[in-house]
Amino acid sequence: MHSSRAPGPWSTGLCDCFSDWESCCLTYWCPCVTFGQIAEIVDEGATSCVASGALYLLLLWAGVVCCYSCTYRSKIRKKYGLEESPCGDCLVHCFCGLCALCQEYRELQNKGFNMGIGWHGNVDANNRGVAVPPVVEGGMIR
Repeated sequence: MHSSRAPGPWSTGLCDCFSDWESCCLTYWCPCVTFGQIAEIVDEGATSCVASGALYLLLLWAGVVCCYSCTYRSKIRKKYGLEESPCGDCLVHCFCGLCALCQEYRELQNKGFNMGIGWHGNVDANNRGVAVPPVVEGGMIR
């Protein structure tokens, strides 16, 4: 479903990595873990954190990781109606890959996801009544 409203801004800037030291350090030292957590949430549990992280590491070693990681930035933008900024998704990941991962991680956290427990953990927490917001595409509908 496509929204008729204009894309909105990200909740944090691309260069706001130091606003969350924990995710910044995790991403700097183990970007494959950060990416795996992002991919599991974005794919709603269809891919595991471990499988996505391992593929990220393999593609990083091959030197083509930005071609893969930018697709998840696009998925996040489409899912939450975010603008493509400061430039195209692939350019952001090719030239600012770690900053892009940090921003995507923070965006999902700001949407209410506990990144450390994965998709299924968030679903379980939601079913137990722990506050995890539902994903609403295209805005709220009455």
